[in-house]
Order: sequence, then structure tokens, then C-alpha cells
Amino acid sequence: MKQSAKHFQVLQPQGWPMPRGYANGIVAQGRLVFLAGMVGWNRQRVFESDDFAAQTRQALQNILETLAEAGGRPEHLVRLTWFVTSKQEYLDSLPALGEIYRALMGRHYPAMSVVEVKALMEAQAKVEIEATAVIPE
Repeated sequence: MKQSAKHFQVLQPQGWPMPRGYANGIVAQGRLVFLAGMVGWNRQRVFESDDFAAQTRQALQNILETLAEAGGRPEHLVRLTWFVTSKQEYLDSLPALGEIYRALMGRHYPAMSVVEVKALMEAQAKVEIEATAVIPE
């Protein structure tokens, strides 16, 4: 196990290649915060764009704004689960997603999964992201 912050450790088995843009696992101590799936709409529940990267930026901003209500910051996120309506659109957007992610989250990479789904409950949504955070006591 490698130490990466005072309240959590990144789990990286010896001999495994380092993952790019996520962690294989995290063990943490503190107050748990569970955030519902956030889509890329604004505070008025209006989608300002049909662009995958733009919707992702807004979904991540929504996560961070909600997390802040509990006193949390990006480095407290320990898990993100992304639901995308198009694997290909996600892959095609990776360079832009990397820039957006680093601008909002820095170089903090929690455990992550990306799952392609047939559709999301909001018809215009292209991505929905669930989050779990652990805020140190």
C-alpha cells in the first residue's frame, strides 16, 4: 500500500502496472458522504450543451458543489462511477475529459469505473456520475 493522503491510502498491488487516471482501490477513514448520480445540467436542471465533455464538466462541478455542502473537497473523493450512453463518445472525448478533470479535481484519482448504459433517466444526459467521499474527522 502506498500512502497518498493522511485520511486514505491508495491500494496498488506490487507488480501491477500503475493505472492511468484512476486508482485500483482506496482504504479511508473518516465521515462517509454518498452522492447521487449527477448529470450535466445546471442548477435550474437545464442542459446547456449536448457535448459529452461539456456535460461531464457540469456533472463534476455538480458533484463538487454538493460535496462542499458536507465540507468536502475533491481530494476527499474515494470513488466515482460513470454511466455513459456511448463508450465511443467517451473514448473520443478522453483528451478533453483529462483537461476538464485536472482543472476541477487536480491530480487526485480515486477508484473509478465507467459503464456504458443504454440510456439515462434524463433523456438529454450523456453521462451520469455517482460519487463517494470520505472526509477526515
